[in-house]
Amino acid sequence: ALKEYNDNYAVMDLVLFDDAMKHVCKISRIIRQPSGHALLVGVGGSGKQSLSRLAAFICGYVTFQIVISQSYGITDLKNDLQGLYNKTGVKEEGILFLFTDGQITNERFLVYINDLLSSGEIADLYAPEDKDNIINQVRPKVKNDGKVDTPDNCWNWFIDKVKANLHMALCFSPVGEAFRRRSRQFPALVNTTVIDWFQPWPQDAL
Repeated sequence: ALKEYNDNYAVMDLVLFDDAMKHVCKISRIIRQPSGHALLVGVGGSGKQSLSRLAAFICGYVTFQIVISQSYGITDLKNDLQGLYNKTGVKEEGILFLFTDGQITNERFLVYINDLLSSGEIADLYAPEDKDNIINQVRPKVKNDGKVDTPDNCWNWFIDKVKANLHMALCFSPVGEAFRRRSRQFPALVNTTVIDWFQPWPQDAL
C-alpha cells in the first residue's frame, strides 16, 4: 500500500516497523466505521499524520487538510466544512479530514469540530437558501431509497451520508495544558473518538 501511495502522491519515506504497522491497522479499522473518528495522541514527529494518510489511502478515502495562513479564520473553516459536507453528503465520497492541534489558530474552530463529531450537524453552517439547494440535490436519491422526499427527510438523509462518509483524524500532542483543557471544554473530542496513543518508538525501530 505504501509503494502504491508513493506512486500516486508525494513520496512518504516511511519505515514500517511493527509498531508503525499496528498504528496503520488501528487507524484503518477506526475510520472504516460509519462515524468513525480517530484521536491520535503523541508528541510531534511521532508519525500521526503520515500514518493517517496511509490508512486513508488503504480505505480508499481522499485526505483533506485545511491550509492555515495568517488570514485563515472562522469563515474559511466554514467554507472548507461546506465543501467537505457537499462531497461526502451529496456526492457520497469517502474523506478523511486530518486536523492537528497546530491548526487551531482560533479556539472557536473546536466548536464546529465538536458539533461535527457529536451529531454531524453543525449549527449555522448553511444559509437557508444553501440548505434548500442541498435538499433539492438529494431529493431524487431519497426517493430512490423509498422514502418520502419531505425537506426534513432529505436533510436527515444528507446528514446520515455525511456521518457515514466523513471521518476525522485528530492529531494532538499531550504536552502542556492545552489538550487537557480542550478535552474538558469540548467533550466530543474524547467521547466520540477512538483514542490511539503514540508511545515512544521502541529501540529496535530506531
